[in-house]
Amino acid sequence: MADEQDKKPLKKKSNHDPGRRRFLKGVGIAGAGAALVDHLTLSTDAKTESATADTGAKPVTRNVNIILDVNGQKRTVSVEPRTTLLNALRNNLDKPLTGPKLVCDMGTCGACTVLMDGKPVYSCLVLAVDAVGKKLTTVEGLGTPESMNSVQAAFVEHDALMCGFCTPGFVTTISAYLKKNPNPTLEEVREACKGNFCRCGTYPRVFEAALAAAKKS
Repeated sequence: MADEQDKKPLKKKSNHDPGRRRFLKGVGIAGAGAALVDHLTLSTDAKTESATADTGAKPVTRNVNIILDVNGQKRTVSVEPRTTLLNALRNNLDKPLTGPKLVCDMGTCGACTVLMDGKPVYSCLVLAVDAVGKKLTTVEGLGTPESMNSVQAAFVEHDALMCGFCTPGFVTTISAYLKKNPNPTLEEVREACKGNFCRCGTYPRVFEAALAAAKKS
């Protein structure tokens, strides 16, 4: 009897957990479903592109016509609703205004600063359509090479510029600040300029120019 029992095959323990099998099965089904959706989506996109190519149709871009009050003039401009004020000024106006500079395009450097109703704003963060009805002033509207305002003249006298990319933003910011505080301290000027950055490191001369301009205002 003992020999017969020894000859019986031993049952192997299963390493498969039913719960684990169901989980893996579900993952497989989900993966197959996602692959099918991707395939259908690609097929639809391909058909759309093919149809567009066959008919010669172009993607529709709907511009809006707006009027911007810039430097005391009403300027009509056609832009996409997503166009920033900076791009509208530099690229969409019939006679572009290139004083505000496109540098970081993230609202961190201040090179694109313009005045909106007298307050400095980053024009790369403002939509052109949101500037309708506002009084806008760029560095071009503060003065000309023949007739500079006090801040522009002080920047020249104190050599407060190097590469020039940050200069329009500083001039615009300081011009607005001196109207609010015509007799600032060095600390107040530094605080007013904290939203503008100069990669060339001409901060000391920028601040000197601001204080000199304040005395002449």
